[in-house]
Amino acid sequence: MSYETKKFENLLGTNGFSDNLLQTHFKLYEGYVTNTNKMADKLSQMEVGIQEYAELKRRFGWEFSGMRLHEYYFGNLSKDGGALDSGSDLYKKIEEQFGSYEVWEKDFRATGALRGIGWVILSYDKEGGRLFNTWINEHDIGHLAGAIPLLVMDVFEHAFITDYGLKRADYIDAFFGAINWSEAEARFTS
Repeated sequence: MSYETKKFENLLGTNGFSDNLLQTHFKLYEGYVTNTNKMADKLSQMEVGIQEYAELKRRFGWEFSGMRLHEYYFGNLSKDGGALDSGSDLYKKIEEQFGSYEVWEKDFRATGALRGIGWVILSYDKEGGRLFNTWINEHDIGHLAGAIPLLVMDVFEHAFITDYGLKRADYIDAFFGAINWSEAEARFTS
């Protein structure tokens, strides 16, 4: 069974994200889906234990996580982004965990402003009942095992450099203006 490329063209016209940037980003995502499928097929046909198998097995996490993180990222964006409802369960949990929404947002933005490439994820450890703003280096390094990604922000240069150059803070502002909080809330309550 192959993974299907999800369509996110509904995001075209999103304030703060040019159509050129989004279309280029969609193509990059499509590459992750293609490579995930190719690698899964190849691994299923290879002899276990040979060096090529080992290297492909290691690389598979990069492609798969690149595919999935992009799906979370595009899925939590919307042309009609807005504020998180202060009566929602997620908002209440953020306030409980961080003291206030503003403190959480400051921490999330600061995490996104770190030097380097990667992802920022508001993760929920359901078992421990805790929220974490995490930095994910690359695609396959730094994930909290078992934690649910609620809000995902891509901070690889391809996510912003076309529109913002090196002004990552301006991109982060645009991201916050385009958050689909209902998606993040659905991930939290599921």
